[in-house]
Amino acid sequence: MKVLFWFCLALVAYTYFGYAIWLWLCVRLRRRPMRQSPITPGVSIIIAARNEEATLPAKLENLCLLDYPQEQLQIIVASDGSTDRTADILRGRADHICPVILNESNGKAFALNEAVQLASGDILVFLDARQTIDANAVSELVACFADPEVGAVSGELLLETAPGEPSSNALGIYWKIEKTVRKLESASGSVVGVTGAIYAIRREHYIEIPRGTILDDVFVPMNVARNGKRVVFQPSAIARDRLFSEKGKEFSRKVRTLTGNYQLLRLAPWLLSPANPLLFRFVSHKLLRLLVPLLLILMLLASAMSRGPFYTAIFWLQTLFYVLAILGSLSPSTKRFKPVAVANTFLMLNAAAALAFYNFVAGRNRVWV
Repeated sequence: MKVLFWFCLALVAYTYFGYAIWLWLCVRLRRRPMRQSPITPGVSIIIAARNEEATLPAKLENLCLLDYPQEQLQIIVASDGSTDRTADILRGRADHICPVILNESNGKAFALNEAVQLASGDILVFLDARQTIDANAVSELVACFADPEVGAVSGELLLETAPGEPSSNALGIYWKIEKTVRKLESASGSVVGVTGAIYAIRREHYIEIPRGTILDDVFVPMNVARNGKRVVFQPSAIARDRLFSEKGKEFSRKVRTLTGNYQLLRLAPWLLSPANPLLFRFVSHKLLRLLVPLLLILMLLASAMSRGPFYTAIFWLQTLFYVLAILGSLSPSTKRFKPVAVANTFLMLNAAAALAFYNFVAGRNRVWV
């Protein structure tokens, strides 16, 4: 039991801290710089939307403010079987954008594939309908393609509680840690996955996404890396989003993302083979996080069954941590206290991972949320 406890603890510590430390050492020993230049190739902006009548007008206005040369810019928006006014809004803007109206909903992956068929740009920029992007975001993404080794570029998603006010809650802290890891991955080679709200790839590296794929923002860049190109992170290309205030919405989004990680192993089994040049990073960044819920349960049981005051104390510390986490769910006002907020967010993320495993086994893959 003691060996099991320390083994599980070591894996959890590596997942959340050790991998980042390893990346930091890689950067210190061998940083891989990226050449950037203000180039202006043809760009096709691709957006897949379903029932986005509330957000689409603002998104289209947001895109009108981009500082990229308009003659080099193509905007394609695919409506995936929308049942609201999304299709009508797109038809009304047909003089400025290229609408793709799909009468039936076949999922985001299918909508993206249909939209890409109409793309004329050398660079494909993928955006979501909900977020706004900074005026220089596309220019910052494209500048990275001045480096011939770069095949895909991820922008940065900023979570805000109000316009211009970064989130300081525990989930916002989690995002900051995640972005630190991505920056280190980029500086030492390639990132594993990109920010779905804003990323770009070279047109020639686009591979049709299997229908029903949840995480196009992992499937697409991993195929770029498979072709021998770097996938980098550009923090100056910014998309801005609001934290969901609706109870359970952030949890649902996290469950969807983690379910997508399981799904990828079925859709692209080469990800777990030597054919994946980022195999070690993929396992460290994506897969180990899926195992953490099981590791936490084993740690609790192993410490409970191990003799000695040290393991008894560790057991009760774990118990206290989970009590604080549950308290945060039962009484949201208690999350004003940092220990409660951190414990609650940690438990929420790992509960989402556990539910994602169940969704995958049960075949419950939701494409749109």
